[in-house]
Amino acid sequence: MPASRPLRADARRNREALLSAARQAFLGGDTDAHVEDIARSAGVAVGTLYRHFETREALVEEVYRAEVDELCAAPAVLLDQHAPEEALRRFLLLLVDHAAVGKGMSGVLEGIMATDSPVFDHARTRMADALSLLIAAGSAAGTLRDDVTGPTLLRALGGICGMSATEGWVAEARQITALLYDGLRHGAPSSP
Repeated sequence: MPASRPLRADARRNREALLSAARQAFLGGDTDAHVEDIARSAGVAVGTLYRHFETREALVEEVYRAEVDELCAAPAVLLDQHAPEEALRRFLLLLVDHAAVGKGMSGVLEGIMATDSPVFDHARTRMADALSLLIAAGSAAGTLRDDVTGPTLLRALGGICGMSATEGWVAEARQITALLYDGLRHGAPSSP
């Protein structure tokens, strides 16, 4: 399907229904969801699914990419609604939630991890850029330290969110993230 040609309204609805059905299946823990089941859940024929996504992996990539797009749109909204340090705190917690989504999708993402797909590199770059934006805003406001970069902060969060997915890991990850956030405020230009 050519990228320059916009989708017709019905094709766009079908694509959105397929992505929604796939997201529900994968996040619901059905890592073995077959394309036939996803198509049926979306109310379309399997041929329609393959017109939009050549492979199951392409569908998985697009679901993950949509998750990342939604996540990385948040900083601008958060900065419009909150002071920079609060926007950063909220985004850090969104990143923890994103990691939980990623763990829920880990089974279906494993196939992509074994390929040369740029989806993860692209996601890391976008998340680091979002963190850099928030850090810069907080630094300019004098409420966050200016000696930490977005990529460094993302690496720290990767360690936190890479914990084993045992019962209660999300609560523990949020608690450790709060400690990290406190450290980002300590040493800010206006700090004592």
